Amino acid sequence: MPRSNRPRRPVSGKPAATGRGTGKKGNGDVPELDLERARAGIARRESAPDGEWMVRSMTARNAAKTYICPECSTAVLPGVAHLVVWKDDHLFGAAAGLAERRHWHTNCWNSRSYRYR
Repeated sequence: MPRSNRPRRPVSGKPAATGRGTGKKGNGDVPELDLERARAGIARRESAPDGEWMVRSMTARNAAKTYICPECSTAVLPGVAHLVVWKDDHLFGAAAGLAERRHWHTNCWNSRSYRYR
């Protein structure tokens, strides 16, 4: 039996479904991809003599709070690009490592010393 081409009746006050894609949310406009923001959210793994680290870049646009860099003990100010770093091989698991993440100046992270860790 062929399908009916009549529009379906509205259910409980909702407008009738008309055409394809009516089950999708939005009006079909696709937001422009912000490549800088997309790259900033990806963490990379780094190996060092003091263990495995997950490192995520924080762009200047996304840096909204003041943090203290653990290497130089000075402020990482809002609007300054920096790194968010946490231990990947934490003794108490990945969740504990993520909870103890720290914000580092990029230069401090790249030139850090390993003698006190």
